[in-house]
Order: sequence, then C-alpha cells, then structure tokens
Amino acid sequence: MLNKLTVLCFSPTGGTAKAAGFTASALAESVETVDLLRPVTPRTFTAEDTVLIAMPVFGGRIPAYALEQLRAFQGGNARAVTLAVFGNRDFDDALLELNDAAAAAGFKVIASAAPIAEHSMVRSIGAGRPDAQDQKELAAFAGQMLAKLEKGDDSTPEVPGNRPYKESENKPWAPVVSEACIKCGRCAAECPVGAIPADAPNTTDANRCIHCMRCTVVCPENARSLAAPMTQMLTGFLGKVAGGRHDNCFFL
Repeated sequence: MLNKLTVLCFSPTGGTAKAAGFTASALAESVETVDLLRPVTPRTFTAEDTVLIAMPVFGGRIPAYALEQLRAFQGGNARAVTLAVFGNRDFDDALLELNDAAAAAGFKVIASAAPIAEHSMVRSIGAGRPDAQDQKELAAFAGQMLAKLEKGDDSTPEVPGNRPYKESENKPWAPVVSEACIKCGRCAAECPVGAIPADAPNTTDANRCIHCMRCTVVCPENARSLAAPMTQMLTGFLGKVAGGRHDNCFFL
C-alpha cells in the first residue's frame, strides 16, 4: 500500500465520497481528504505525491463548479487516480473530461474508474450503491493500480468519451421548498455555490443552482425536493435506461 494519499472529493449527496473512501482505504495507510464542496486553499503537489480525484457525473458531464475547484491545485506531475461516479445510467464523456482537467492541472493520471452510486435525484435508481460488492471491486481496482506502479508503469489509460464533450444542460431550475421548512439555514450554509440566501433559506436562486441536490440531503425536515412533475418525468425516464444493476468500469 501507499504510505499516504490525498483525496480531492466533490460529493454533494455522499455517493462519490463513499466510492472514494472504498478506493482510498485499499490504496493507502494514511488518507487526507479535501472537501471540494467547501472553499479550497490553493496547493501544489509534487511527483512524490499520489492524489485520488473523485467527482460525480451530472448528465454525462463533470459539474463545472467542481472542475473550477480542481483548478485551485497545481498537480506538479503527482500521480492521480480519477473516479467519475455516475448514477447507474452512463458516464458518457465525464471520465474523459475529468482526466483532461486533471492533466491540465498538472496531474499524471495513472488509473481511472467510473463506479456507480445511488442516483442523486431519483434515489431508487442504483439504491444503496456503492454496496459491499462495489467495495470489493473498488478494492480489486486499487490492488491492480498498486501492482501497476510496482512494475514502474505510470502510463495514462485510455478512457471512453468524445471531444468536444456532450452539451451540458443549462436550463435554470432548482429544488422546491415545502411548508415544512423551519428556516434553520442549514441548506444555505451547505450549498457549495451560494444559491440559497441565508436570510431567506426557503428560496433558491435558480440561475446559480447547479442541481447537486446537496440541500435536499442536509435538510433536517426533508423540506427540499424535486418538483413533483420533474420527479415523475425522471423516474419514468431513468426506469427505462438505468433500471437493474449496471457495472462499474475500470481503466488501467
């Protein structure tokens, strides 16, 4: 195992963090996690470092704000393992986009994966994942990566995807807030992009919202959710294209 690993993780609803944790625990004895949901301090790595970069897939792309957070770091040719965590449908161009961004920031990508986590908007899709079987697969992936390094192989794997990347959905919308809201302000404090005003936490700036669903999982009263028509539409669509158990994908 590695002596030390730094994890750069953007995980609004927890699935990406869970996948990153399963991978990191099988890679290194000591793990430092940097939460990219919070403001970050610029930092420079070196070729002696190994970094795990874990981000979720939103509609086949990596969230632009997450990539903006990544640009605060200078890779310094540090070895990087990338995870593009998707909600049981497809990761489309996201893993390629993440690897391109990591390389642009100065990291040397040596292993990549697209693991599955529970869908952030329709939690019945990929429910409970990553689970015990996923943990085994991620641990095996970590072992293969370590074996690759022991051979002196630091090559960058080819991953699927297209350039230019698929177009992002940029329509402004935001979760709705029910009368159960007690205006505690937890959502405003936790929103990574400041789309929820602290003095009016029962509202959301739809033009700033990145649809990460962070507010829905931290609300103590379950007062935030997708609007019912959107939930119905997504449930029907994802039931057709993302039903059943889909496989994790690994690239070495």
